[in-house]
Parts: sequence; C-alpha cells; structure tokens
Amino acid sequence: MFSKLFGFWSKDIGIDLGTANTLVYVHGKGITINEPSIVALNQKTGKILAIGNEARKMVGRTPGYIVVSRPLVSGVVSDFEVTEQMLKFFIDKVHQESFSLLPRPRVVVGVPSGVTEVEKRAVEDATYSAGAREVYLVEEPMAAAIGARLPVHEAIANVIVDIGGGTTEVAVISMGGVIASRSLRIAGDKLSEDIIRYMREERNMLIGDATAEGLKTNLGSAYALEDELEGRVRGRDLVSGLPKEITISSEEVRSAMSRSIKSIVSAIKNTIEETPPELTADLVNRHIHLAGGGALLKGLAELITHETKLSVKIVDDPLTAVARGCGLILENIDQLKSVLLATQQDNYFS
Repeated sequence: MFSKLFGFWSKDIGIDLGTANTLVYVHGKGITINEPSIVALNQKTGKILAIGNEARKMVGRTPGYIVVSRPLVSGVVSDFEVTEQMLKFFIDKVHQESFSLLPRPRVVVGVPSGVTEVEKRAVEDATYSAGAREVYLVEEPMAAAIGARLPVHEAIANVIVDIGGGTTEVAVISMGGVIASRSLRIAGDKLSEDIIRYMREERNMLIGDATAEGLKTNLGSAYALEDELEGRVRGRDLVSGLPKEITISSEEVRSAMSRSIKSIVSAIKNTIEETPPELTADLVNRHIHLAGGGALLKGLAELITHETKLSVKIVDDPLTAVARGCGLILENIDQLKSVLLATQQDNYFS
C-alpha cells in the first residue's frame, strides 16, 4: 500500500545509461533528458565541475588538472563514484521543479546483455546511492525491442540489433525471453577510433574525437553509396606539427571502419545461426530491427540485407528506443516484470 502511495507522488524514471549519452524517461512526460555521459573533474580538489552538456563543452579545452571523461566504458561502470554523481545529477534534474519532500523514484535502467554479476551490481548500487527507491535492470536489446513496440511476448522471432556508443547488442527475442544473443564491445566509439587511427596512419594527421564523430556522421557509410561524398577535415599535421586542412572521401572513411563493421555483421549472422530452426523460419517474413545511434550509419541496413538475405528495418527514432522501452516497462511493471533481470532486492527477499 505504501509503495503504491509513494508511486503516486514520485516521478518514476527509466534510464538508458549509455556509454556516449544518458537518456531519461519520466513517467507521464516521456523523454525529458538526453545528455552526454561525460563528467568534468578537478583532480586537485576532487570536485565535479560539470556533467552532461556543460562537461562536453570542456572536452579538449581544459588544463591538465581538469579531467573530462566518461565514467562508463563499453556500457558498464568504470568509475563508481563518478557514475553515482552523474546519476544523482540526472535524477535531481528530474525533480528540481518539484517539492523537496517528493518520494524517491523507482528507476528502470538498461544494461548491456553481456554484463557480469559484478557489473550489474555496480549499476544497481550506483543508482540506489544516487537516490532511487527501487531499482530494476533490463537488458538493453529487450528494452529496445519493447521501445520499438515489437511483440516480444508472442511466440515469434523478434531480432533486434542495438548499436550504441560502447556496445552492439544483438538478440533474438520470443515469448518474453532472449533466445540467442551477442554483446559486442564494438560500436560507435570504436568506429570513431578507427577513423582517428586511419587519419594518423594513412594521412599523417592527428584529429580529435569530435572531428572523427563528424566524419562518421557526415561521410561514413557501411555500403557503397550511389553518389560518393567528399569533405574537408582539419587537424594537426604529424610531419610539420602545424594545423592543416585536407579533403577526404566517403570511400576512405568506409575503409577505415570496415573491419569493425564486419565484426558487427558477423555477430548478427552468428546470433541468427544459434536460433532454433522454428524461429529462424519466422525471419523469412520478418525484419531485423536496428536501434541505437549506429542504426543511422548510411548503408548499414543495405549491408546487413546483402550479408543475411533478410529484410532490415530501422526502428522509429532509434536513438531513444532503449529509453522508451525502460519507460514502458516502468508504466507496465506488473505485466512486464518477467523481462527484468534479478536484482539485489529479489535476493534479499527470496
């Protein structure tokens, strides 16, 4: 009874705790926060200076004692205390316009499907410490499938590929459970790293993360384009040490990312190969669904179709699919409880 009373007054939230971005879904309002998972820390004082959008403005522009970093690596907590502060910042931001005595929220958090028990516990502990009343964890591909409104509880194959910043999650879902899955620590960040390495090794130019991200977004592709693109890129010439601007083509960017993209496609094929034949037969008349920021890479759907001979569809608003799924689980917690991972609470009261 008290839990229902608290639930009536609290602003329960769903969180897509991503390596690159954190999205927050607020019960009754939808997605209200979409900010980078970045924290600026003063190492002299140990004080956090900025989180999210404000911290992103500091990237590459701070003195040595101010470190701007991501507290999550490949979708899992690498710095517990900083992650806790970041979560607390976002939870407080949801409640900042409300009464200070508002009950603490219930929180549903999406985590990679390949997380260990220790990594799962770290996310859970950080969320409790940040102010949550109850914490529920859900695998990101399941959350993405629910956010995409796929019929996950029906006895048919639902294939979801969630390509985020730190991980690529591939899963075949049926009857409310994951039948086969892969969690690959190759995703958007790795593609950017590939571009930085290519520019350094092949073009003798040093570029930063933001520039590589721009090249990936504007020129990057997974499959040959009908009209190939060209763009200008600025960086530091590794020979002279001076600023330089050069022209780069979409073919070069595609070549730089090709090995990592092949790994993602192989993970999809291997997951489908592990699927029972009864469900595999469903795929002939169904789609592989792409979610996450990586789904927007030009030509990726065409490449997957070419390699698997299956239809591929990008879900509506792929960047927010996991967060929307967390929110839908939160709003239908009794009906969707079966998709949640075991929590410390479950262990305490079992």
